[in-house]
Amino acid sequence: MNEGYNEGRIMKATGGFYYVECGGELVGCRARGLFRKKEITPLVGDFARFERSEGIGYLTEILPRKNELARPPVANLDQLVLVSAAADPAPNLPVLDKLLAIAEHKKIQAAIVFTKSDLADVSGLLKLYRGAGYEAMSVNSLSGMVDAVRPLLKGKLSVFSGNTGVGKSTLLNALDPALALQTGEISQKLGRGRHTTRMTQIYKAAGGLVADTPGFSAIDTRQFELIRKEELEDCFPEFSPFLGGCRFTGCSHTKEKGCAVLAAVERGEVAVSRWESYLALYEEAKEIKEWEL
Repeated sequence: MNEGYNEGRIMKATGGFYYVECGGELVGCRARGLFRKKEITPLVGDFARFERSEGIGYLTEILPRKNELARPPVANLDQLVLVSAAADPAPNLPVLDKLLAIAEHKKIQAAIVFTKSDLADVSGLLKLYRGAGYEAMSVNSLSGMVDAVRPLLKGKLSVFSGNTGVGKSTLLNALDPALALQTGEISQKLGRGRHTTRMTQIYKAAGGLVADTPGFSAIDTRQFELIRKEELEDCFPEFSPFLGGCRFTGCSHTKEKGCAVLAAVERGEVAVSRWESYLALYEEAKEIKEWEL
């Protein structure tokens, strides 16, 4: 690699250093003070320019992003892969639906992988989310039954996200044993996993790039993206055929008479659990102050 200016992708960030892949080499870089002045935070996944002098790298510019997430903090992703365990811990559908809504809001392709398929039957959940328009599959990482995930990842930057203890790192290890990522057991006292992934980092696996991210609890979702209540209806793709069919303009799809979405829920064309998640997000959105957006 040449001394002077170079360009590459930030693959991980830790301890104040940003590790940029450039020419097959991973270069540790500090961020120049101008980023702080401009209130720019470099993210894993960013394409960045940096200068290198005597082996030391300094970020000088973050190139335009096609998208970004606040949590997990990743930029320029092609898809969000939401990982949920079939059991231990039990699936948290409100959290899963919130993440799917965020992906829709950001116009990021989303897919769902249920791990630990040996512990519980997830056929009902697969039907539910496939019916909502998502690619959904179940795997057993410990037995190596993960081949269904490989075509999903090829040629893309995929971000794995999900509750603590659902087996994101175990799944990645099954896809590529050479990664040897640390995994943890479920805490019987707390009923959730221990945080074994401490930072967001991009790995090469299954013909693509995959970012493993720290797990979170349901409480942490308060720190996720904010969506206006008026925009929420577009974050549930199965609502789409019924939007515009409501009796009243500006229908909130929560309780109004003549609501086409509510009618679809009653007919079983929209899953009750998905509509309940919409209601919870709508109530949450009503509390958002304008200055928070």
